[in-house]
Amino acid sequence: MRKIIDIDFGSARYDELVELRYKVLLEPLGLKFLDKYRDKEIAYLHIGCVDSLDDKLVGGLMMIPLNDEEIRIMQVAVDAKCQREGVGHQLVKYAEDKAKNAGYSRLIMHAMLSVVSFYEKLGFKAEGEVFEEGGITFVKMVKDI
Repeated sequence: MRKIIDIDFGSARYDELVELRYKVLLEPLGLKFLDKYRDKEIAYLHIGCVDSLDDKLVGGLMMIPLNDEEIRIMQVAVDAKCQREGVGHQLVKYAEDKAKNAGYSRLIMHAMLSVVSFYEKLGFKAEGEVFEEGGITFVKMVKDI
């Protein structure tokens, strides 16, 4: 069984989340984690998924308020051993509920092309052209909530 939790910036759980994001999202692409961006994350919301049996962090994401109506979901990462088990779905739905309860009306994300269909199943729609950011190809996806 797994539970979704809020993670405090700078906590030991946050450090686990940073390591997971690096391992899942950056390392396979040969990219390094740039610590110079880490200070910005103090203003972000951090969400994790923890395995209830061993208290291991198996997934996580960040949410960044853009304005009074829109919030961006970023760096959704799920441990390779737990992919295709619903962890990503749980994380995104929790983030959606959290955003809606906070008064946001629109979720935005930049999805790698390989995961567009996953987000489409969750109700997101591609918007605009495919673009490159930091050497990675993305498409902007949006969902009204």
